[in-house]
Amino acid sequence: MELYKFVAPEIIFGRGALEQVGESLARLGVKKVFVVSDPGVIAAGWVDKVLPHIREAGLDYTTWHEITSNPKDYEVHCGLERYLESGCNAVLGVGGGSSIDAAKAIALLSTNEGHISDFEGVDKVRRALPPLIALPTTAGSGSEVTQFAVITDSKRRMKMVIGSKSLIPDIALVDPQTLVTKGSELTAYTGMDALTHAIEAYVSLAATPLTDIQALNAVKLVTQYLPVSMSNRSDLTAKGAMAMASLQAGLALSNAILGLAHAMSHQLGGLLDMPHGEANAILLPYVMEFNLPAAVDRYGAIAEAMGQRAGPVSRREAAQQAVEAVRGLSRDLGIPEKLSKVGFTDEYLETLSQNAIQDVCLVTNPRDVQIDDVIKIFLAAL
Repeated sequence: MELYKFVAPEIIFGRGALEQVGESLARLGVKKVFVVSDPGVIAAGWVDKVLPHIREAGLDYTTWHEITSNPKDYEVHCGLERYLESGCNAVLGVGGGSSIDAAKAIALLSTNEGHISDFEGVDKVRRALPPLIALPTTAGSGSEVTQFAVITDSKRRMKMVIGSKSLIPDIALVDPQTLVTKGSELTAYTGMDALTHAIEAYVSLAATPLTDIQALNAVKLVTQYLPVSMSNRSDLTAKGAMAMASLQAGLALSNAILGLAHAMSHQLGGLLDMPHGEANAILLPYVMEFNLPAAVDRYGAIAEAMGQRAGPVSRREAAQQAVEAVRGLSRDLGIPEKLSKVGFTDEYLETLSQNAIQDVCLVTNPRDVQIDDVIKIFLAAL
């Protein structure tokens, strides 16, 4: 029997999970918590709903929300200064992937000296982090359960992937009710991000039976519930399903890693500051077509999870159905099919392709990738 390893935080899932934040912090021995969020989440009122539960547990707090989407290195270091001044001994991320990744980075730097870029790559964290809790308000990034944080290097204009088991939050509080304030566009982008996580983790070279079950169920849930969640923000059944899909896709990616779509979308986010989920949604079908020869049976299983494979078809035809199902879902959500629609031009081609080849996510892609392959995919998606 092969040896498998699977890492995850304590997970509290369901309506009312948000109300467990004070008790969860207290169990970790927290006295004062640094609450990291962003202006959109503040405006939606979720931080205001979190703070009373922190007070009820007899704990103090400081809030900080000076970050943007695709959090930047200088924003993280500003947050670190505020954290060190505050006297806090724990970090709570409330928001989407941007807030939670920023919270992870601040917690990392609070005990590990250096610039955040020093930790780019895998297993470069040497000292334990303070207690860390994540409370997601979007269904997409899965950062609440992963060992990764993605921070933009503002000088190089590219995203840095930081991977360490130290970045796995101690507790993930996943409350589907937090998703009701998301607009339809953000719902679509984040949902397609979760789908990309699930598909790339399922065909990853590091996939195991422990990650496969998480990835395939996430594919099923996104396919069935993302259109409903996008069209009806008050449908809590759909919101619960998407929260579960995001969480399961996050568990899969954290343990099986990702692939070429993320290696490429990271570059678009760093250069153009475009929404990560939108970049993934555009690139994913093109990357799937490239990877198909190396993952025919796996794509066939994905097609089945997406409700395809009606009637007798060949293995390759089944795999191609998965590609078309992803493309059709993205189209139905109103997401552009071409990068030219979001400001991408071929002047960036060489730089982005070169950077993508160096991205850590490429290590587990099912098919070998050369820079010429990346250029061709970018051109096809243009």
